[in-house]
Amino acid sequence: MPNLRSLESLRRRVCTIIDIGTADDLISRAYDIFYTLVILVNLVVTIAYTFDEAEAACGPLLLRIEVATVAFFAVDCVLRIWTAKYHHPNLKEWKAVCRYIFSFSGIVDLLSFLPYYMPFFFPSGAVAFRMFRVVRIFRLFRINAYYDSLNVITQVLTSKAQQLLSSVFIILVLMTASSLCMYSLEHDAQPQVFSNAFSGIWWAVSTLLTVGYGDIYPITTLGKIFGILITFLGVGMVAIPTGIISAGFVDQYSRIKRISEYGTEADIHFIRIHLTPRDRWANAPLRDLGLPEGVIIAAVQRGRDIIVPRGDVVLLPGDNLVLGAGVYEDDVRIQLKEIVLQTHHPWVGHPLRDLDISRQTVIIMVRRRNRTLIPNGGLKLLAGDKVFLYTQSHLPHAQDIQI
Repeated sequence: MPNLRSLESLRRRVCTIIDIGTADDLISRAYDIFYTLVILVNLVVTIAYTFDEAEAACGPLLLRIEVATVAFFAVDCVLRIWTAKYHHPNLKEWKAVCRYIFSFSGIVDLLSFLPYYMPFFFPSGAVAFRMFRVVRIFRLFRINAYYDSLNVITQVLTSKAQQLLSSVFIILVLMTASSLCMYSLEHDAQPQVFSNAFSGIWWAVSTLLTVGYGDIYPITTLGKIFGILITFLGVGMVAIPTGIISAGFVDQYSRIKRISEYGTEADIHFIRIHLTPRDRWANAPLRDLGLPEGVIIAAVQRGRDIIVPRGDVVLLPGDNLVLGAGVYEDDVRIQLKEIVLQTHHPWVGHPLRDLDISRQTVIIMVRRRNRTLIPNGGLKLLAGDKVFLYTQSHLPHAQDIQI
């Protein structure tokens, strides 16, 4: 059992190392940097192989670098399979492994090293396997996950997916219509060039998306006039997805800037409640407290120990219960009044039930030195108390508080 626990601890640690690390975990951050460098070096070697001069001068060195980087990709993929269950803790281990292998990242990881080693087992398919090595370039998308600035690309494409699909659909419709029209106008004049509808599609693609390659173009007057119109429409149509992506980048960076500049960390307010033997919550399990929706139990402090708040935890007298709740957000602001009772204030020395106040006035809380008192009818007010109340009446010497 100790060996099994140590193995699971090792797997969990390996998972945190190969995953995106935090600034506090130096080993994980070092692995992230090294991983990024290996991807870039492998890409540089792949490009260098296309130059005859580089292959002739540094061929053996490039080969060794490629062997080392591909071996690293293989080890990294094996480690991710080994620790897959920690990425998907709600799934069984074999399901977590399948989830990783058949994900986009898993497929890219496998194709990054498998085509390199497959020719050793299947020499006849060496040419086909070599073509799959191009998939390694998709590992650059892993860098996209390590840096928030690059991750904006994915966020923009995801948020603007519907608009982009609409613009692409419009371009496809225009492309198909223009190809058929140009085929009808030019087929009789040059049947060898516009021999079928596909020839018109090729002309439409090269005209709408570029300035044309000159290998196929209209020669009739109507064809030239139609070609001018399609060129103008193409400029406008291609500008639509460009504008959508540009606007998405501006919106995304503006949102990030607003979050960083105007964001607040006070998303949850916490209060501490000290339990006494007279409290109803004493000796009761957490599941039976009946807290309202939106209120959470953050922690239970018992002496020097912090207890994780589970439903079966029984509260004891002397425990400190830490409660949290979300920020109050509403269009209607609650306005409270705070009164500091001076020595000669008419409320001093009287219990709350005897105060001469309006029935529409509700005392929310009484603050006495460093203690917060729950307002009940028998609570007697003293000089120096801070009384917080909600009322529509005018009270002299009261300070308004906006919530």
